[in-house]
Amino acid sequence: MRKTYKICLIEGDGIGHEVIPAARLVLEATGLNFEFIEAQAGWETFERIGISVPEETLEAVTRTDATLFGAATSPSKKVPGFFGAIRYMRRKLELFANVRPAKHHPVPGSRPGVDLVVVRENTEGLYVEQERSYLDGEIAIADTVITRKASARIGEYAARLAASRPRKQLHVAHKANVLPMTQGLFMNTVLAEAARFPQVKTQDIIIDNCAMQLVRNPERFDVIVTTNLFGDIISDLTAGLVGGLGIAASGNIGAQHAVFEPVHGSAPDIAGQGIANPAATILSSVMMLEYLGEHETARRLEAAVDKVLAEGPRTPDLGGSATTHQFAEAVARAL
Repeated sequence: MRKTYKICLIEGDGIGHEVIPAARLVLEATGLNFEFIEAQAGWETFERIGISVPEETLEAVTRTDATLFGAATSPSKKVPGFFGAIRYMRRKLELFANVRPAKHHPVPGSRPGVDLVVVRENTEGLYVEQERSYLDGEIAIADTVITRKASARIGEYAARLAASRPRKQLHVAHKANVLPMTQGLFMNTVLAEAARFPQVKTQDIIIDNCAMQLVRNPERFDVIVTTNLFGDIISDLTAGLVGGLGIAASGNIGAQHAVFEPVHGSAPDIAGQGIANPAATILSSVMMLEYLGEHETARRLEAAVDKVLAEGPRTPDLGGSATTHQFAEAVARAL
């Protein structure tokens, strides 16, 4: 009997209500067996019930094999009691690795030859959100938290990932030359973990030089591992190398659970029109299939996405007139 995978689907906000059903249609066309469990999270959920991630949603994530999340809206000002849904799940479920591939696909602005992954430590750094102000707002201070435990965990993950890829290269990006205690702890701990993988060629690189080299010669990079804030920044840079956030996929991966999501936002300006490009969500589904061990199906699905991106039908953001559903149907046929 072929395994049935239990998948939690969270549409979230805005175009999440369109791209998640599109991804579901495509997943159902792969030939694998899925049981889909729907759950709620995001700004719309907060407006309805006063919390962005209900306890039953967390339970659904923990009871399934993987989760596919659509999009989340963030208010433009601080709202008492609101906490971003994906950040909440990262912390609550210890999804310590944010994984962002940047790979050439046949879309405008994508640079041939780029095939890299940014691995971002997902639980600490400046994003612990420990801020305070003094002198009536004249001085503001934010703490950054780097621990040996979290650095070792992300270092092992990144090195293991690099070891599984053909080029087996790992860059540890940091700013230890200016922040030797925090960034130095991260760098040295990751390098120690990577040393356990002798087949991986590992070197450290200062983050600003890394950014410049990504612009000038991104083909040189394979896997980059870095801290939370730096990873947040350079993963958007790498998305810009291969066509932008509209096709950028990501995974939030922990020891027991994983949530996969497109990087784009909820796009309220086009929400409800049925024209959102679901490619990033479908490519996030590719990552999910890899996580589940369905490597051949993942390769077939990625090839099907590339075929439709190259030949059409294309959504309006790619110069076509296809709807979200029509794009997904074309990918399903290409499978």
